[in-house]
Amino acid sequence: MSVTPAERRPILSADDFDLSDYDFWARPMAERERAFRLLRGLEHPVFYAEQEVPFAPAGPGYHALVKHADILEASRNPEVFCSGDGGATNIPDMPPEFTEYFGSMINMDDPRHARLRRIVSRAFTPKMIKQFEADVDAAAVRIVDDLLAEGPGCDFVTEVAAKLPLKIICDMMGIPEKDYGFVFDRSNIILGGFDPEYGGTDVDSIAERLLMAGLELNQLVQDLGAHRTEHPTADLTSSLVNANIDGERLTAQELGSFFILLVVAGNETTRNAISYGLRLLTQNPDQRALWLSDIDGHAPGAVEEIVRLASPVNYMRRKVTRDHEMNGTLYRKGEKAVLYYWSANRDEAVFTDPLRFDILRTEGPHVGFGGPGPHFCLGAHLARREITVMFRELLRRVPGIEGHRPERLYSSFINGIKHMECVF
Repeated sequence: MSVTPAERRPILSADDFDLSDYDFWARPMAERERAFRLLRGLEHPVFYAEQEVPFAPAGPGYHALVKHADILEASRNPEVFCSGDGGATNIPDMPPEFTEYFGSMINMDDPRHARLRRIVSRAFTPKMIKQFEADVDAAAVRIVDDLLAEGPGCDFVTEVAAKLPLKIICDMMGIPEKDYGFVFDRSNIILGGFDPEYGGTDVDSIAERLLMAGLELNQLVQDLGAHRTEHPTADLTSSLVNANIDGERLTAQELGSFFILLVVAGNETTRNAISYGLRLLTQNPDQRALWLSDIDGHAPGAVEEIVRLASPVNYMRRKVTRDHEMNGTLYRKGEKAVLYYWSANRDEAVFTDPLRFDILRTEGPHVGFGGPGPHFCLGAHLARREITVMFRELLRRVPGIEGHRPERLYSSFINGIKHMECVF
């Protein structure tokens, strides 16, 4: 049952909130900041009970890892903190049909994870990303052209931030422009959580919509893959269905699941980083002025700082494969550990004045692309490129653009902005 703001207990200690309570994720951002700061101040991680949902039974509970050091160590030990037992993108153990569609490699461990990553990773090396640079540049120019023609007052998220990663990923895969809207809508449903705009509030209905969206995206790319097998082009789908790397190739189901991962992870997270980036520049005019003083020179640091503070993915989940002690805490076999990247990127032990937006910051590394290890974001190079190019075009052509009245996504998994008015 939803709790109204007036009924919520003020957050004064770690006993005043529950990360498993979905209502927590609807609290104002300042309250979330305070809650995680309290958790980071504790000697050991808090162990939370899981909430039961109709499509997944309540599990044994989970350790909330909120400190930068704990998340780095867990990420470096995938043999102990595994991703494949019940899935990494949800705290409850999800049914096999969910983990098969949603997450692809994210929900796997080696050797299967290594096999898939080996096949698809060649498309995401810095050398390969360089081949897409002209396409990214041209897409950003066109988006800003349309923005200037549209004028101020438009929705920055849908008209700017979402368009660049969506176009690049669809173009990479060979998805025609007529299907962009279809892909955008289905990815919103998949990562919409319990947000009424995308999934509604009825849990049974949400599960059905999630599976249907996954099925539709899966079928879209499987049909394209079947056509590209006989009629290959220069797109990524052709490369994947016809690749034979050390005798290995993707199955049709693996291709479909990988596309869902690509379009959801690559589209949603980069869109939110760009949206938060504009909001941060609006709130910090000194940093805007600094970036404008050397747009290309300050871009690398600015992009890393945007990703750190945006932390588009709040968490990933792991399951403990054997009894293991880490930083003074015993993790027992079968228990879960949730790696809260959003909190780690605000850890006072690593980042001085962590809530301050500082494009010259050198502390880190942040974990906005995940922790070190086999599950570090495959598309990090592409995401950095897209964010860099989008802000380069905006700062050069619309230097005074601002983002106002951001509307947050109601989700525990994605730290998202659904809509935001732009003014220039």
